[in-house]
Amino acid sequence: MENPLDIHEDKALLWLMAIACGICAGANYYSQPLIHSIQLYFQASESSVALTVTFAQISYAIGLLLIVPMGDILNKTKFIPLLMFCASIGLFICAFSVNLPMLWIGTIITGLFSVAAQILIPFATMAVKHERTGEVVGLLMSGLLVGILLSTSLAGLLSNLFHWKLIYIVSGILMLIVAVVLSARLPFIASSKMSYLSIFRSMCVLLVEERRLVYRSLIGAFAFATMSILFSTIAILMTTSFQLPDVMVGFIALAGVFGALSTKKIGQIADRGYSKVITWAGILILSCAWIFLYMGASYLWSYIFGFAMMNLGLATIHSSNQNIIFRLRPDAKSRINSIYMTSYFIGGACGSALGIYAWHHGGWNMACVVGICLVMGTALFAYLDMRHQNRVLSHPATS
Repeated sequence: MENPLDIHEDKALLWLMAIACGICAGANYYSQPLIHSIQLYFQASESSVALTVTFAQISYAIGLLLIVPMGDILNKTKFIPLLMFCASIGLFICAFSVNLPMLWIGTIITGLFSVAAQILIPFATMAVKHERTGEVVGLLMSGLLVGILLSTSLAGLLSNLFHWKLIYIVSGILMLIVAVVLSARLPFIASSKMSYLSIFRSMCVLLVEERRLVYRSLIGAFAFATMSILFSTIAILMTTSFQLPDVMVGFIALAGVFGALSTKKIGQIADRGYSKVITWAGILILSCAWIFLYMGASYLWSYIFGFAMMNLGLATIHSSNQNIIFRLRPDAKSRINSIYMTSYFIGGACGSALGIYAWHHGGWNMACVVGICLVMGTALFAYLDMRHQNRVLSHPATS
């Protein structure tokens, strides 16, 4: 059923939704620049504290798989604020944690329910006119990506000025405020009559019938995995090689803002039929990024430049992937988004774990080798996707 209200005309609501996406997504990244401070606070090992990053991504992936599909069958006007309320509880548990396991529990709860952003974005496409979809999704995605980058900077700044726990308190309060305002502002859109189990059955059908969805999900997973090596090692490398405080570690992440803001423009180029070219351009950028990152252990400027290139390459691949998968089944965008983003964050969790493992078994050099191997995996599935698409175009009747 088409919603009679076009939220594109409500600029305040659109910005509120973009802020909500940023707060939800950023909630999973506060621990990245704080690993050293958390380690000192709890007197725990470096590797065990670094697992906080991995737990955040694993729980987010589980939420994408099990919670996001519910957006198709529940009242999203109430469901989205409810998820944000639950995520705020997780943030407060982190803020008042007395030991590392308690911090892990809070991190897992936050990760599970901060997937509200991944319900909010498809919801926006249902509440605007068709010709405005790309513009609105671009705005919300920019809010989401900038929120992730700003979260690490703010976490480092507040840790340096006050205490590492303060970012969790501030974020929890903001999450509650935005959830309350959203509950009063979001328009009602009728939900599907499908059952919860039938949604998962239809997702299995999508995986079987849509080969490009599988390939593009794996491309995204490997690309995010190579980026996630930086997420799990940035604080360790910066504090050991350059003796940087948390605040400086957080500010380094701002180098990726350009990539985040480029998402809308990249999507517009992909709309013109250049998705394949954009994908390979993104893979090339990721490969070049690791050259600068390898030198980054000795030269801080090289690491920052490589980090910026990594974000641009990932944004390029991600935009190309979304441009392709959302055209596969226009009537199943939420389920497609759940499949793709679940794979995406499982890749991120694996990348974080591999980054920690590589660091402790070969230092930064080994982490770079693993990163390049993951880029090669991205290229492999991009090649398989390209070959499959060429086969479909050559023999449409038999594909």
